[in-house]
Amino acid sequence: MEPQSRRSVIALVFAAVAMFGFAFALVPLYDVFCDLTGINGKTATTPTTASDKIDRSRTVTVEFVAYINPDVKWQFTPQVTQVDVHPGETKIIKYDAKNLHHQASIGQAVPSVTPGIAAQYFNKIECFCFNHQPLAAGQQAELPLVFYVDSDLPRDIKVLTLAYTLYDVTPDLTPLTQPDELDNEVKNVELL
Repeated sequence: MEPQSRRSVIALVFAAVAMFGFAFALVPLYDVFCDLTGINGKTATTPTTASDKIDRSRTVTVEFVAYINPDVKWQFTPQVTQVDVHPGETKIIKYDAKNLHHQASIGQAVPSVTPGIAAQYFNKIECFCFNHQPLAAGQQAELPLVFYVDSDLPRDIKVLTLAYTLYDVTPDLTPLTQPDELDNEVKNVELL
């Protein structure tokens, strides 16, 4: 093989390896970028403290939506579909959940905010989404959300939507261990 052909082959192999590496790193890089900018609508996954600054000169409408993943046999709805808040003002709303399955199951709600840029201004002081929600067969629960919209929210955002998608996170257990292990998890995890 000629030296120029050999260099071309090496360059092509290097380019292919670099493209594979970039594609492999793209998802984690995208997640970091979205966490820093709030563009994807992801909210914080840990509680925050209440705001000490309330902007009473304006009002923002917060809408609440609930989606249920198709494999989840629960009812899951917000008790109110929207509230008007002053930025910085703490509000409490609740979601209703009911396990329609004939056995205990564990749910996990995953939040997102639209428009995506507003996610970084939506602060949860207390949220059922921070923990798994175990419910026995037929059990109902009120799931509280304590939140505020940061007063630094851009003035052109007047409405934001908080959507929760509920997933079933019940562990796959063998028939010999299923009742005891799941019952223990349901008993040991405190409902909010």
